[in-house]
Amino acid sequence: MLQREDLAFESHGTECRGYLYRPENASGDVPCIVMGHGFAATRDSGLAPFAEAFAAAGYAAFVFDYRHFGASGGHPRQLLVPEKELQDWQSAINFVRELDGIHAGEIGLWGTSFGGGLVTVAAARDGNVQAIIAQCPMMDGAASVMSVIGYAGLGMGLKLTAHGTLDILRAGLGMSPHYIASAGRPGEVAAMSASDCYDGYSALLPKGAPNKVAARVAATLMLFRPISVAAKVRCPALVLICDTDTVAPPASAEKAAAKMPHAEVKHYAVGHFDIYQGEAREESLRDQLAFLQRHLKGSAKRQG
Repeated sequence: MLQREDLAFESHGTECRGYLYRPENASGDVPCIVMGHGFAATRDSGLAPFAEAFAAAGYAAFVFDYRHFGASGGHPRQLLVPEKELQDWQSAINFVRELDGIHAGEIGLWGTSFGGGLVTVAAARDGNVQAIIAQCPMMDGAASVMSVIGYAGLGMGLKLTAHGTLDILRAGLGMSPHYIASAGRPGEVAAMSASDCYDGYSALLPKGAPNKVAARVAATLMLFRPISVAAKVRCPALVLICDTDTVAPPASAEKAAAKMPHAEVKHYAVGHFDIYQGEAREESLRDQLAFLQRHLKGSAKRQG
């Protein structure tokens, strides 16, 4: 059976937690894939099948929660600040490099949705990871905001901005956050409210997990643009694009991949949330494992 440990590491004074999946019967140090979830989600939000597939192929996989989410510390809860999450990425990478049984020179990054944008920036900043996989990645916050306006209307865009401004004002006064739903049905005030968002997002949430996020992200999302640093990702990159994605604009992912010197792109004729399950997930995993065998060394590559 696969081994899974629940480990803690520190990120800028806050305890974060992650699951470390180790391959069965590993001999010597193995490559490790550091994995992060998407928008306002947790390590338990549909990532286990991917981590288990990587471990079965001979890799270690470390799936962690950002500060303010899931099992990690940080208050207030459900606070999404991209710069903090990027700090958590670097802390997680540094932590994994020091673990026994992990090949510190063979580290890959894997991120999905919002996390797909985060791994792009994290790889550009770190400069010493060997490969990244960005699944249905959110590469341009400005384009994502325009996408919301496109399907929900300018009025919804103004409402989200108003909610975000209120949350920022409350934070400035030392008050508790003002929240909006992470995903809602069409017409509802939510960070994501296209027709496939509520059911798709809810299916990924573990039991009891909140479907909410501090509203200030709606006022600051446009400033998060991983596409602006994509050219600095010097390692091999696999960018997986869902062609009917309503959350992370496919055109932005294409443009970001085109800026990366060593990027491969795979397209899937599915929506944003379809790639987490069923045949779409299996197809993408085949592509991911083939990519990893080409670009991460160690025992996992020898097993292939």
